[in-house]
Amino acid sequence: MKLMFIGAAHEVTGSCHYLDAAGLKILVDCGMEQGIDRFQNANLPVSYAEIDYVLLTHAHIDHAGMLPFIYARGFRGQVISTVATADLCGIMLKDSAHIQEAETEWKNRKARRAGLPEEEPLYGINDVTGVLKLFRSYAYDEKAELDDGLTIRFIDVGHLLGSASIEIWITEEEFTRKIVFSGDIGNRNKPLIRDPQYIKEADYVVMECTYGDRLHGAIPDHVSALSSIVQKTLDRGGNVVIPAFAVGRTQELLYIFRRMKTENRVTGHDGFEVYVDSPLAVEATQVFKDNLVDCYDRETKELVLSGINPISFPGLKLSVTSEDSRNINFNPKPKVIISAAGMCDAGRIRHHLKHNLWRPECTVVFTGYQSVGTFGRSLIDGAGEVRLFGETIQVEAHIESMDGMSSHADMEGLIGWLNAFEEKPREVFLVHGDNLVCDSFEQLLEKEYGFKVSAPFSGSIYDLSRGKWLEKTEGIEAARALEPQKKPAGVYGRLFAAGERLLQVIRHNEGGANKDLAKFADQINSLCDKWDR
Repeated sequence: MKLMFIGAAHEVTGSCHYLDAAGLKILVDCGMEQGIDRFQNANLPVSYAEIDYVLLTHAHIDHAGMLPFIYARGFRGQVISTVATADLCGIMLKDSAHIQEAETEWKNRKARRAGLPEEEPLYGINDVTGVLKLFRSYAYDEKAELDDGLTIRFIDVGHLLGSASIEIWITEEEFTRKIVFSGDIGNRNKPLIRDPQYIKEADYVVMECTYGDRLHGAIPDHVSALSSIVQKTLDRGGNVVIPAFAVGRTQELLYIFRRMKTENRVTGHDGFEVYVDSPLAVEATQVFKDNLVDCYDRETKELVLSGINPISFPGLKLSVTSEDSRNINFNPKPKVIISAAGMCDAGRIRHHLKHNLWRPECTVVFTGYQSVGTFGRSLIDGAGEVRLFGETIQVEAHIESMDGMSSHADMEGLIGWLNAFEEKPREVFLVHGDNLVCDSFEQLLEKEYGFKVSAPFSGSIYDLSRGKWLEKTEGIEAARALEPQKKPAGVYGRLFAAGERLLQVIRHNEGGANKDLAKFADQINSLCDKWDR
């Protein structure tokens, strides 16, 4: 009865854990690494074809995005999820495949011109179609015996439509153990979906700690805050541009806009239009519209049962085609534009920024965290000008940030979820957090709350039946693991060394927020545009 930690160990993305128990080989999540890869992942000790089950906490790509990859390499077991997670994976994995194929085609065009070998995409749409046929879905709170010695149950964890903690009961020989995988624990008082539901007992807990070092603060009034921004912008004759992730955040915003219109929070602009410009967001919105009543909070459930669509209202426009998207910017009427991607590094949002950033009457509203080095972060940090599609754009629009819309529980929420266990688990394993956060949260839980806690690195193996480590590894930095054995020489060697130094400077300034850093980022991007042709 062994638990091996594979992904999201001292990192925030790429969630993946391996269980070898009851004669079965099981993955809990199968996520894609996103952003900076700090530590090297251990290899799975078996082939993908040997995996019997993948238990899925939710549909975000950093938890589900490698399912088509393992399908392409022989996986034919079952993917077990909630109903809503299966529905969302149906659109998100297809979108991910299109991205993989498009990026590979772009790289291969460059490779052909340079006489270099071409690459294959990580996976394609046929792999998505195949893996989606392997899904088997269950409702919240439904206890399901999947196999001899393996029973599971999904508990709503309030992070995303369909997101869940997973209770797993494993019986092997004379031992029965209950392991709870928290999944991503949601923030409380979110629009649409329920608050996290608590679990009372477990032998072992594998728990995320993304925000284990911070507090979100008091619950903000998002309806009032956004109403004020929209009112002022429309009064100036400008557009409100909102970068938002297509699944989750976009639907929360639509819920807020429905309330805003129902309660007449914006005056003098009757029927103002709200555009959702993202094919993925449009598809995801349809999933949210379906009567998945067991996912909704009490207020939303009452709306649905009374025949009211909680994320629809007069003036809502859904843009699907490229022509639809272009026409938005040719419409002179002041409006709201919600578009992906949330950090502005790709997608249709960049076109809307190009058309609106230079206009002082417009407003760009950020509703989520902007990672260091992203285009969105440069705007929040006060960039005076940016480069978009080869053009220099002056930033004259108002830049606003709405804090407190995170879908992750903060330190207080994480502790509240863990304290709900009536008896302390034998051990708590921390995953899905940055290196320093894992360490600091581990110390907090041990010293202040009396839990036995570990924050394992990838490759660590724990014996659940006997309660001891079989192998406890140290983290291997991914960057160091990928270094060539010999440093390159000559001019290229100097360039390589300069790149290493640049990474050191960037990491040294992580968390900084000033115009100098924004200018520095613009200069780096400008040089990359010049040489990456």
